[in-house]
Amino acid sequence: MSVIHVRNLRKNYEAFEALKGISFDVEKGEVVGFLGPNGAGKTTTMKILTCVMAATSGEVHVADHDCFRDPVAVRRRIGYLPENNPLYGDMKVAEYIRYIAELHDVPKSKIHECLEFVAGECGLKDRLNDVISTLSKGYRQRVGLAAALVHDPDILILDEPTVGLDPNQIVEIRNLIKKLGKEKTVILCSHILAEVELTCNRILIINQGQVVASGTPAELKAQVEGHASLRVVVRGEKKAIVEAIKVIPGVKKIRATAAKEKGAVVLEIEAAKKKDLREAVTQAIFENHFHLLEIHKESVSLEEIFNQVTQNKD
Repeated sequence: MSVIHVRNLRKNYEAFEALKGISFDVEKGEVVGFLGPNGAGKTTTMKILTCVMAATSGEVHVADHDCFRDPVAVRRRIGYLPENNPLYGDMKVAEYIRYIAELHDVPKSKIHECLEFVAGECGLKDRLNDVISTLSKGYRQRVGLAAALVHDPDILILDEPTVGLDPNQIVEIRNLIKKLGKEKTVILCSHILAEVELTCNRILIINQGQVVASGTPAELKAQVEGHASLRVVVRGEKKAIVEAIKVIPGVKKIRATAAKEKGAVVLEIEAAKKKDLREAVTQAIFENHFHLLEIHKESVSLEEIFNQVTQNKD
């Protein structure tokens, strides 16, 4: 069941076309990574979904509500953490969350209960009386998440939630997003590919205002054209090893470098698409009396997929 339905969405800034008719769906309970290079149209899409910005044309439904005809209903169903996470630094954490709850028309009788719940979910129970300006960047992100959750939305849209955080803070926010993803539908917009791969169960990639790839990490790896590769560590004379391997059918390219271990060579072997050369390479090594120290097949990384589908084809 689609909780977000986007069809032929376009956005023009005068002569510049930021979105060129993108279409996608997000199913209930999914954690979707929304990726793209700078200027691809990610933040524009997020702003339209959250009714912060109007579209030029297209169709957008969130939880069966039309974003253009019924934006108030859409805002009630969405929790939004924008990239710059605007907070009132002179307010205390509890004051700020209560204020946001009031803006979302949370009944006064339920505000305290909602505050206690999101403070617990976001690890803020010991910080409720702290002034926001005194908090670390990681805790300010937690406050932003708590504010996005206080009205109990079905959908969370998070735009660069880990930007500017140190590695420990990134892990904390990542774990929090994973926890929230068990109960909410989440769209995570990020430049950090490793974060998306660790957090999301589906990935959507946008480039130059168009959707260029969509699917689970495994599906994207299957869709993207590429070549299987092997990393092999062999003890022996480099030239002789390369000569023995390059004649194997299906070997497209070999890169040989000295290994840390004395007398050993690291081979990076690029194979024809979907060609598994492990057995043939192992046999050639043994037949030529070299010593095999290590062999493994390297899978395509999300970074390689991203680079390939967002390359300009001009």
